[in-house]
Amino acid sequence: MARMPFIGRLFLREYLALIGSLLLVGLEGFIRIVTLALPQPIVRGFYRVSRVLFNRLSKPQEKRARGRREVSSRDIRDASDFVDLCTLHGYYAEEHIVQTTDGYLLGLHRLGWRKGEERMKVNNGKNSLRKRVIYMHHGLLMNSEVWVCMTDKKRCLAFQLVDKGYDVWFGNNRGNKYSKKATNRSPSSNEFWNFSMDEFAFHDIPNSISYILNTTAQPSLSYIGFSQGTAQALAALSVHPKLNDQVDVFIGLAPAMSPAGLSNGIVDSLVKASPEVIFLAFGRRIILGSTPMWQSLLYPPIFVRIIDTALSFLFNWSGCNITQDQKLAAYPHLYSFTSTKSVVHWFQIIRTGTFQMYDDDVQAPSLLSVSGSNKYYKVAKFPTRNIKTPIVLVYGGSDSLVDIDVMLHELPKHTIASKIPQYEHLDFLWADSTHNLVFPHVYDALTSYADPSDTKAAYAHPTSTVALLSSPVTPQPPTYSEDERLALVSSSSATASPAMANTTTADVDSSSEDQQPVGGGATPTPSQGRAPPAEASWLSKAKSTSSSSKRGTTALSSAEKERRGSRVRASSSSSPSGAQATGLGLSPSSDGSASSSSSKSIVGVGADGITLGMSRAAGGVVTREVGAARGAGGGGLEGGKKVKVNGSTR
Repeated sequence: MARMPFIGRLFLREYLALIGSLLLVGLEGFIRIVTLALPQPIVRGFYRVSRVLFNRLSKPQEKRARGRREVSSRDIRDASDFVDLCTLHGYYAEEHIVQTTDGYLLGLHRLGWRKGEERMKVNNGKNSLRKRVIYMHHGLLMNSEVWVCMTDKKRCLAFQLVDKGYDVWFGNNRGNKYSKKATNRSPSSNEFWNFSMDEFAFHDIPNSISYILNTTAQPSLSYIGFSQGTAQALAALSVHPKLNDQVDVFIGLAPAMSPAGLSNGIVDSLVKASPEVIFLAFGRRIILGSTPMWQSLLYPPIFVRIIDTALSFLFNWSGCNITQDQKLAAYPHLYSFTSTKSVVHWFQIIRTGTFQMYDDDVQAPSLLSVSGSNKYYKVAKFPTRNIKTPIVLVYGGSDSLVDIDVMLHELPKHTIASKIPQYEHLDFLWADSTHNLVFPHVYDALTSYADPSDTKAAYAHPTSTVALLSSPVTPQPPTYSEDERLALVSSSSATASPAMANTTTADVDSSSEDQQPVGGGATPTPSQGRAPPAEASWLSKAKSTSSSSKRGTTALSSAEKERRGSRVRASSSSSPSGAQATGLGLSPSSDGSASSSSSKSIVGVGADGITLGMSRAAGGVVTREVGAARGAGGGGLEGGKKVKVNGSTR
């Protein structure tokens, strides 16, 4: 039955929840004003009182254990900023500022030096150390500190990547602790806080990546995002086609794109009925702006208990995979400022179930719902199926914010997804087992897709074919098509016994099975960037070092095994008719171009800044696609995790 206009929008319990939330927000505002007027001795007095009360209500054994945890986590908890956190672990960090195209000043952080390399130049001139670049981006209501506020260095992904020889950069969204400034507006104005995820996608992410690549003189980087940091990157890659050439692989940890909703039924129905009710509760500027105040007033274990209760109430997370020691260290660095509008944007996505841009005309669907039709109104979606960058997702089986089936439906076919059954959302940052369960997926994706042999020339000339090796150190043998392998094995085994020849053929056949590209692409042919004379010389060298044909055959079989996991990125030839169709469900059309099985939507930005919606029919030429994608379950990963490719489990 249809509800009555206005009054029928919410049920009675939802109106009661709304009234209660408004009263609480009003009370919080009053306390905040009073607190700002209080001198520091009184504020510290509140802190001491809360500590005494908490300790009196705790059991003796809990107090002793908590005292030991506080000693180990106090330095991390009290660190003032990103640089201090890195210094505690012995790493040197740089701070950078990038100006976006719409005038916001964003803070970037850089960890490019291993211990002992502080005086060396990295990615800065001919005589500097050349390192592959990684860009890491935080989630909603966070900043870059969440990546480095670990009590144990071995569980910090950022520090481990630095030790492996990467040049690691960290982004910050506009409005947070490190990006609360602009050249053309003041943070005290409503205009400064008038941004949503649209601005993150159209300005913050591409401008930050451009600055990093210009500073390091690198052609591309690898992107690692957490939570909203994944959504921002997917949105940016979908609306900036050239950005796909600058990001060699996208790795999403706890990826958020189209959440099903909140676990608490009352709150969930309230925000789904009218997401704009958040504006009524929190205003048009900062959301939850009083959080630092409560943090300064409350004893840390009390603050941790409040955060855990809120997460359980809203998302049904237990937090059991994160130690109490780590919570005491990390929770004080969890919150950072953002706009109320960016949170409203998420609730619009939850209500519609689509990864869409911000709906400025929020009343239109309500008005059209009277006639039961909304065919005249449609909010622009982020065209994520157009993304060409390889996508690797790692999600938790107990994460209520991740609907992996919806995500895979909206992402391109070359997407790879891996599941960690017992993980919740924040576990990907701070769980006690991240180094065993999460890091191997990241290392495998970086090894499979990000290659130091990429150069700017390769991206400037898309007609060339670039072969990306699975290892940056170990030299790889040449590649062979199916026919070439059989011919080479037959010729090298001409003098061998029939039994030996049969064994060799079986090895080649099994190797061929393992090398079938994902998405139905064909096995790479000799024309895809390989010189036959070099291959012949490599094979003859292998033969000359063998004392028998049996040894030569073994060398070839070993080379084929070594080749597993490598990836071929095929670019189009100079003319459209020469486009290669590799992976992603593409097939050559009658004129030789690569065609897709369905049309694609495209979003662009006009010179006047207005977003334009377009579509591309099937049969368009594909200039750069990815084939032979490597499963994230390989490379020695643990736990027998399932991998989804093209929506199916492998």
